[in-house]
Amino acid sequence: MGKTSRVVVCGQVCCGKTAVLEQIIYGNHTAGTQLFPTIEDIYVANIETDRGVREKIRFYDTAGLSPSNPELPKHYITLADGFVLVYSTTDRDSFRRIDLLKREIDAAREKKEVTVVAVGTKTDLKDRKVELRDAQTWAQKEKVRLFEVSVKDRKALMDPFVFLASKMTQPQTKSRFPALGPKVKQTSVNDS
Repeated sequence: MGKTSRVVVCGQVCCGKTAVLEQIIYGNHTAGTQLFPTIEDIYVANIETDRGVREKIRFYDTAGLSPSNPELPKHYITLADGFVLVYSTTDRDSFRRIDLLKREIDAAREKKEVTVVAVGTKTDLKDRKVELRDAQTWAQKEKVRLFEVSVKDRKALMDPFVFLASKMTQPQTKSRFPALGPKVKQTSVNDS
């Protein structure tokens, strides 16, 4: 376990950001439970990566975006090592919002490498408004990993977070130092 990674969880109001975090970290969220609007919460979790290493992740649960609060505060964009863009499969506007968020992230970070996943929630509900095919097309175009989940299925809910932790904490494959050439033995020449 190295440094603590910082992940910003963002999306439109009422799309399930807090429910997802509460369920994945504590395992005690009941679907349909009324939650109060989030201003900002921070959660810390140790997540086992696909390499079997436990990594410490600090999740910033942001206030839901709305017409009166349309943009993610800039400090979140600059501090993050990764982003979870959350939308509800029952709300087309929430899906449009993650597209705007992705553009905002790309513009502010100038395409610097950052791990982004999109998570569609409420897949257990019947009134689906965002088709999986549309979400997959968007994710492929944006080069974002897409997951669709329900807070009722905690095991499936782990997948996006394991992927995120694994991707953000990959060991470096190349040294940052230039390759050193063969060592040359130094000899001294004496003038006698």
